[in-house]
Amino acid sequence: MSVGTLLYTWIFGRQVGSDPFGNKYYEHKSRRRLDGRFTRWVVYNGIVEASKVPPEWHAWIHYIADDVPREGDRPRYEWQKDHLPNLTGTRYAYRPPGHLLMGGQRDRATGDYEPWTPA
Repeated sequence: MSVGTLLYTWIFGRQVGSDPFGNKYYEHKSRRRLDGRFTRWVVYNGIVEASKVPPEWHAWIHYIADDVPREGDRPRYEWQKDHLPNLTGTRYAYRPPGHLLMGGQRDRATGDYEPWTPA
């Protein structure tokens, strides 16, 4: 985080919450936007990556939800997965069988494959 962001947040920001990733969410103490709403922002924990913001905080940042998300506000269903940031380019990225970094070998095509031939 830059010194300017840190100083601005310290002087003008009011922390309203944080998420499981350690990101902290702020609202301006007094300045309002042209539409009358307070300015909102996030200070990321670690690498600045927008996909690290969970859906409930994304809704709050973009004024889709007015209330600050609290743990247990929304019902969690057993089929829901935990939020993950974009893992592309990391060692945790999905690599299907046959990917060059996974050995480059994949299973041979079975008998149900029929190549197209022009008539």
